[in-house]
Amino acid sequence: MGDYREIITKAVVAKGRKFTQSNHTIRPGHQPSSILGCWVINHQYKAKKVGKTVEISGSYDINVWYSFDDNTKTEVTSDRATYTDVIKLKYRDHDSYEDHENEVIAQALQQPNCVEAVISPNGNRIIVHVDREFLTEVIGETKVVVRLSPEEYNNDDDEWGFDDIDDEEFEDLNPDFLVGSEEE
Repeated sequence: MGDYREIITKAVVAKGRKFTQSNHTIRPGHQPSSILGCWVINHQYKAKKVGKTVEISGSYDINVWYSFDDNTKTEVTSDRATYTDVIKLKYRDHDSYEDHENEVIAQALQQPNCVEAVISPNGNRIIVHVDREFLTEVIGETKVVVRLSPEEYNNDDDEWGFDDIDDEEFEDLNPDFLVGSEEE
């Protein structure tokens, strides 16, 4: 093992990705005639590692603009939706050191987005179809083995010119700039 060294370092040891489609039912204040618009706002989420998965818990507000009274009036209704997505991890490094200090990074590849909003068949509710997608990474400690090649390593500081001190550099020095003079 003389020509090799083992280095413990932090690296991405597992990844996961999940695309989710969900439906939310909203009960508006009036019986809707038509849907005029729908949007998703205020998305928040947290991720934590649970066994060989990452759980992402989050919420967002769904706002639906709709008409009622035979399309003579409009109103916006809001509803808060919560979710928990469980993302399976694929481990690239099976020799990583499992501990509770692993860092989890979750990134929304696609923020929750309203794909479609329709009036339910009975006519008194609005069904909203939402898509979202997450990518997760687990950062953990792992071991890297490197090969030493001292004959190929050139640590020649002379190439940088550090050994040569020019007399001109000393001419610009101020001798009165000494800290802690004798007069104190």
